[in-house]
Amino acid sequence: MRNLLLLLTLACLNWLPFAGAKSSAELPGAAQDEAQTTDTQKAVLITGASSGIGRRTAELLAAKGYFVYAGARKAKDMEELNALENVQAVRLDVTVPSDIAAAVKTITEAGRGLYGLINNAGVVVVAPLLEVPEEDLDFQLDVNVYGPFRVTQAFAPLIIESKGRIATTGSISGIVTWGLGGPYTMSKHAVEAYTDVLAAEMAGFGVAVSVVEPGNYKSRISTSMLERLKGKGYTAKGSRYEQLMQNLLSGPADRAKYKEPDEVAEAFLSFLTDEKPKRRYMVVPDQGEAEFTIRASLTRLVQMNEKQPYTYSRDELVEMLDEALKQ
Repeated sequence: MRNLLLLLTLACLNWLPFAGAKSSAELPGAAQDEAQTTDTQKAVLITGASSGIGRRTAELLAAKGYFVYAGARKAKDMEELNALENVQAVRLDVTVPSDIAAAVKTITEAGRGLYGLINNAGVVVVAPLLEVPEEDLDFQLDVNVYGPFRVTQAFAPLIIESKGRIATTGSISGIVTWGLGGPYTMSKHAVEAYTDVLAAEMAGFGVAVSVVEPGNYKSRISTSMLERLKGKGYTAKGSRYEQLMQNLLSGPADRAKYKEPDEVAEAFLSFLTDEKPKRRYMVVPDQGEAEFTIRASLTRLVQMNEKQPYTYSRDELVEMLDEALKQ
């Protein structure tokens, strides 16, 4: 058995080994008068909609009057999604080109068009970079980076036609980094660059592009991680990071203290409805995670500026910050 296989194939995960949060909140309901009429109903595709952030977002958007195409892989999940009003499940594995092509055909033939695309499907691989098998890194990037790339390319004609909007589920792990999180944070940093470039390239078509960057929210990630590792016969014995791995494996599995991802779903709703969508919607459960993330950005800026031939002074940096804040 390989010494270090930490492969978690859970959809829509934004895991960090720190931070607390307040109690969960109820999913916001939708008054009937807030729903869009049938004649003006906009359609949105959400990948990875079977659970977590994707499921909450599908429920919220459907309640607000959108018609939601909910991407899922398992028949049971699709059955549950089809039971929701204004929701149609679509079999969609973002790593399978034939699934994507079939989804394009289904949505095109439905005749509603497509106003919004939310690239939410994602997985996490946790392992030391010195020991993670290359095929596991390939898997991580295949879902989290190539997934949005494939799906966006395939649905771009529909989105451009409607002058719609495209968002991807990133993570504050696209800004911060943490030990053992190399594969995952690499993928989420890539999502940040992907968003900026895609936004520049789609602006001429009248299409808005954003990234939603969640922090820690409720999930079964820790429990599922332990279950998966035990199922694969994983052992940290012999790893250069044996103690760190043992600490991770012996940590608390219950994430019930975290909030439900309702705030993340609300961010996607804001993206679809804001007159001028933000490029980035950082959504965290508490002040601590917000500060941690912002400080990470500032630290990187300082490191870039330090002792380089064209170093800027503190006053010059503050002036740049003031200019950026006015944008």
